[in-house]
Amino acid sequence: MAVPSSADTESWYSRGLSQIYDRVESDSDGLSSEQAAYRLSEYGPNRLPKAKPVTVWRIFFRQFKNPLIYILAVAAIVSFAVGEVTDAGFIAAVLLVNALVGGTQEWRAERSSQALQQLIRTRATVIRDGETRDIDGEEVVPGDVVLLESGYRVPADIRLVSTHGLEIDESALTGESAPVLKNEEWVGEYRAPLGDRRNMAYAGTVVNRGRGRGVVVETGADTVVGRLAEDVTAVEGGQPPLVMRMERFTRIVGLIVLVAAAITALLGIFVQQYDAVEMFLFAVALAVSAIPEGLPVGVTVALGVASRRMAEVGVIVRRLVAVEGLGSCTMIASDKTGTLTANELTVKQVQLPDGSTFEVTGEGYAPEGNVLQDGHPPKPDLADELSRLARASVLCNEGHLSRRDDEWTWRGDPTDIALLALGRKLGWSRQSTLDAYPQTDEIPFEPEQRYAATFHRTDEQTRVFVKGAPERVLEMCTDASEGEFSQPTLQRQATEMAHDGYRVIAVAEGTVETDTKPEQPPSEPTDLTFLGFLGLIDPLRSGVAEAIASAQQAGITVTMITGDHPETALAIARNLGLAESTDEVTTGAELMDASEETLADVLETTRVFARVSPDQKLKIVEAARGAGHYVAVTGDGVNDAPALRQANIGIAMGKMGTDVARDAAELVISDDNFATIVAGIEQGRVAFDNIRKVIFLLISTGAGEVALVLLSLAAGLPLPLVPVQILWLNLVTNGIQDVALAFEPKEGDVLNRPPRSPDERTFDRIMVERTLVVALVIGVIGFGTFVWLLDRGLSEAAVRNHMLLLIVLFQLVNIGNARSETTSLFRLSPLQSPILLTGTITAFLVHLGAMYFPPAQVVLGTEPVSLEQWIVLGGIALTVAVAIELHKLSWKARYPPRSETDGRSPSETRKKE
Repeated sequence: MAVPSSADTESWYSRGLSQIYDRVESDSDGLSSEQAAYRLSEYGPNRLPKAKPVTVWRIFFRQFKNPLIYILAVAAIVSFAVGEVTDAGFIAAVLLVNALVGGTQEWRAERSSQALQQLIRTRATVIRDGETRDIDGEEVVPGDVVLLESGYRVPADIRLVSTHGLEIDESALTGESAPVLKNEEWVGEYRAPLGDRRNMAYAGTVVNRGRGRGVVVETGADTVVGRLAEDVTAVEGGQPPLVMRMERFTRIVGLIVLVAAAITALLGIFVQQYDAVEMFLFAVALAVSAIPEGLPVGVTVALGVASRRMAEVGVIVRRLVAVEGLGSCTMIASDKTGTLTANELTVKQVQLPDGSTFEVTGEGYAPEGNVLQDGHPPKPDLADELSRLARASVLCNEGHLSRRDDEWTWRGDPTDIALLALGRKLGWSRQSTLDAYPQTDEIPFEPEQRYAATFHRTDEQTRVFVKGAPERVLEMCTDASEGEFSQPTLQRQATEMAHDGYRVIAVAEGTVETDTKPEQPPSEPTDLTFLGFLGLIDPLRSGVAEAIASAQQAGITVTMITGDHPETALAIARNLGLAESTDEVTTGAELMDASEETLADVLETTRVFARVSPDQKLKIVEAARGAGHYVAVTGDGVNDAPALRQANIGIAMGKMGTDVARDAAELVISDDNFATIVAGIEQGRVAFDNIRKVIFLLISTGAGEVALVLLSLAAGLPLPLVPVQILWLNLVTNGIQDVALAFEPKEGDVLNRPPRSPDERTFDRIMVERTLVVALVIGVIGFGTFVWLLDRGLSEAAVRNHMLLLIVLFQLVNIGNARSETTSLFRLSPLQSPILLTGTITAFLVHLGAMYFPPAQVVLGTEPVSLEQWIVLGGIALTVAVAIELHKLSWKARYPPRSETDGRSPSETRKKE
């Protein structure tokens, strides 16, 4: 069989059937078993390309891909090379613990994500050897003739040969919620939009109703869904802001440590007259000690805690760094169908011929709700008219809606199911109604006639019930030809409903002659009585409008991207609070030739993108990133996958989402609810706040230790601490507290402040000032204490024991300073954070044990101190709290809080380092 060229494979819909059969070397009778076997070996199984499962070892080693880890690894190697085995061992232990904590969290998240990807084995009905056979979908090959019917999943890309009322749900590919009515006689022009190709059925879509037959033209990776899946792997996502910030932060820390080590070496050689080689080794050891070894573990734990908190609200995190990334997003580009809406058509409005309008409550296909007029039950006369309308809707119907095991199940065309749900709300079930009005004939829906009709026996009459396009049904109604409720008036009502975003269905009934011969098809109904209009809509998910308002309050731009008609999209956007006028809507046609600069301007004013193709959605995401946005993209369909991958943060739907979409995303929403994303954003912001607290705690105390050493060397004094003692401070006592600090609850309403810019540095002005204050207090007051202890005649070992205890006490006090950048330490109850309280007490007890445990005394040079010395050193340690309290007052005076819930000044006014 000849392999089609790329031009051929992209235009199956624009060729005649004879050309199609020639290209795939088949005919209307299908293939033989031998031909099918040969083609299966030639083309391979009909399955989508899937990424290999991530192994536990790959996840483990991925934890080492961090700039700070690189510095620590080099430091460990250097320490080992110069004989500092203890230091090297400490650092190696930190790296191992960090990898285990982060790897365990990501492995659990990966398993949760895989649990969502329960693949359904697709079956296919094909013609082989002239017989109809049911085979596994993976055995379908090009040239197979496939039979389709209601409820089937299309196994491959198929050029349709015949159809009978065939409607296919293509929302996973196009984003359009309404099913597409297929027609094998339609032949499109080259490059016709995917959603307009009426003679094609695409892999992964679902048959809602009707029957069809077609010839397979593409399988596996060559299908539309397969090419999209490959595009996902070809597009690289953006770096999370935490990664970018940590890379900048690591470069700064590395430079500062290098400069500090060099100054220390020079002071030791030229001031203290130490041997150059000996001072070089000490400088290396000091550099190793100055690096915040506990930071990777603290950051990983903070992200892990946020990940678990996100899981509690329905957000499954596949990559830990995505936790903070979600909290930093400045734009959410959301798919409509299945994300903002329920992807379940629902009758929401009913209009009777006299213009009486009724609201239908309830969402989705479950028939739970009522029909109300101005919030009240309809009056008796109107209730009778509603009942007639409901009866007609239930009888002229091919859907199935039933209750099984306390749950509602359905099958068939979404419109039919929606009408059955309305009928149930008004007391009419299909089966009982059919028992009362047995069906005798029908006129199935066809696109050219735009209506459907069913005929039913009632006593001595045959009644006909009709539904369809308003203009078509009104033509059949005698009561709509003249008078107050004339056809133009009623048509105007239908148009107004359509402008409000409804898909409008007209319903009518009448009586027909009963002497029609059984073998003759029924003729088109006439002289009907018009019963009313039904307004259907894909309803908004519960809580979505409120979630969008919360996101906007948080300074996040929310944009809806859909394949829907612009008017329908705008109507939905109005209900969501996204847009009000057509000026805020841009169509895919308008994006066709838009340049990157033009698109950046469009993004400033557009909140709805309608009739958008997958490649245009990708273009929108790229333009948003180019304009400086940190973009989170939500979606559930295969058509969303490339944009999910390209986005800074990809968010896939877990229940209704496709496997391709979930593979492309960093986050998965288990309940498919957009509102869950806002809860995730809140936890992401809390995570970053806690990471900042951990960084401040470690860097400020580390800087204080370096300042203490430099002052001592500059004054010609002995070293106040040896490297192993500094490692003990950074790894053990501070390490326990920074991990506990990662569990801090949120401060105030974190959604009531604008998002941080992705370019904003971790060390912004408040962090720099606060760190300098702590470093000066610990360095200067610690140096004064060091001099005072030496003047008392204590040995160097005894003085270092006191200095080690003093720094531990400084850390215990500084943990309180780290809990908030603006709120006073004395207004924060320790009981609000029991894990931090436990961690602080544990850190203190660990060091207390090291002062009495002989092996630790040998390694660290520790020993017990008197009660008087405890009191003196404790009082000195409190000075760091006083200094920070004064700085908080100074900061509030310079930068008044924007609100009571956010004491920090707005990010746009905050100066960066």
